[in-house]
Amino acid sequence: MSTYNMITLLGPTASGKTSVAAAYAAVTDAEIISADSRQVYRAMDIGTGKDLADYVVDGKQVPYHLIDIAEPGYKYNVFEFQRDFLQVYDDVTARGRLPLLCGGTGLYIESVLRSYRLVPVPENAELRASLADKSLVELTEILSGYKRLHNTTDVDTAKRAIRAIEIEEYYQEHKIDERPFPKMNSLVVGIDVDREVRRERISRRLHMRLEEGMVDEVRTLMARGLTEEDLIYYGLEYKFLTLYIIGELSYNEMVRQLEIAIHQFAKRQMTWFRGMERRGITIHWIDGTLSMAEKVSRIQELYAQGG
Repeated sequence: MSTYNMITLLGPTASGKTSVAAAYAAVTDAEIISADSRQVYRAMDIGTGKDLADYVVDGKQVPYHLIDIAEPGYKYNVFEFQRDFLQVYDDVTARGRLPLLCGGTGLYIESVLRSYRLVPVPENAELRASLADKSLVELTEILSGYKRLHNTTDVDTAKRAIRAIEIEEYYQEHKIDERPFPKMNSLVVGIDVDREVRRERISRRLHMRLEEGMVDEVRTLMARGLTEEDLIYYGLEYKFLTLYIIGELSYNEMVRQLEIAIHQFAKRQMTWFRGMERRGITIHWIDGTLSMAEKVSRIQELYAQGG
């Protein structure tokens, strides 16, 4: 009998991890807990790549959690993720089901696997004012000087970088009272996709989502009252689509810049996962080009081996 109390399935964007997680859950007693920093938001569906149809396997609805739990415009954070994760984890395990943590937000995943003790960090108006005139490159350089963990994968706007610096400064200046966080004995599986295959998938998926109405999704969010600043904060699709809608980018230039940004984002995700391995987390990489049945079988074998 396996001694693992959870499975973690990770990979960069367009690696196909969600469909693998759903396929595994459909033939086991697993329930999926999302570890995606943007899929928590309601009405942000196409741009965040929720692909909720992936959670239906052979007509069976696979249970999933921590998707569509916050209103757009809200600034959800890793502290809240830890809190919400623990609530779901306790509920899933109490019902005798297996939690399957799945996503690409490295900070969220690592905060659980390494049992980080985190607290809410208030805004620091003085610090924000001192950083307001700095470029994203300058802010990223400042951020790289801190020793604590910070989410470099999602820092693709100045506001996010400033928030990350704000958090680092708070932790340096304040003694953190540790709160209990259970130790996770998780099997960690990564979906390994060749760089060129990943690039082709990213490009194909971007154009498909544009055809599905991603621009209209952003316009609808604006009509609901979200400001340009709100949307740009979320980065990637929402940043570049907003710049197109307000006339700062042509359509073709928006697509070109967004495609480059997503490729860079996937590269940062892989850098984070490699860093997790250096920090002591064993990731069992499986070939993303295997058939779905082969991938599910491989995860089952690893899980059965215990931890």
